Amino acid sequence: MFTDINRVTLVGRLTRDPEVRYTSGGMAIVSIGLAVNGRRKNPASGEWEDKPNFFDVKLFGERGERAAERLQKGTRIGVDGRLEWDSWETDGQKRSKVEVIANDIQILDSRREGDFGGGQPRQAVQGGAVAPDTSDFVPVGGAAADDDDIPF
Repeated sequence: MFTDINRVTLVGRLTRDPEVRYTSGGMAIVSIGLAVNGRRKNPASGEWEDKPNFFDVKLFGERGERAAERLQKGTRIGVDGRLEWDSWETDGQKRSKVEVIANDIQILDSRREGDFGGGQPRQAVQGGAVAPDTSDFVPVGGAAADDDDIPF
């Protein structure tokens, strides 16, 4: 029997600076906007065009606070998380949206490289699982190539 899978991985740029709120219990809730470009061919012109997709992403707790300190509009990041449906009512109108709940975020800008572990091994993600150590990873096909070798 198959189990349900709810996982999403995105790479894009922040559309705004992080917004930080706190629950009554003091836990941080950080909201960010993420733009992810896709490519599509314009049927009329035959030209390839960027098609931006926009996602709302939430982070919680200390991970969210660290993200808010280091991220700013325009920063390129990778996000690993899950999708969550949210619904509410505003002025008598029912509203809803799907959000990304981030388990892990990595800064991908070369000037801001790294994850939120501060140079330490990757920390536990929100679900309590620890990200695997890939320091001894060997690519398929044999030993790791020398960084100075050109692959062709």
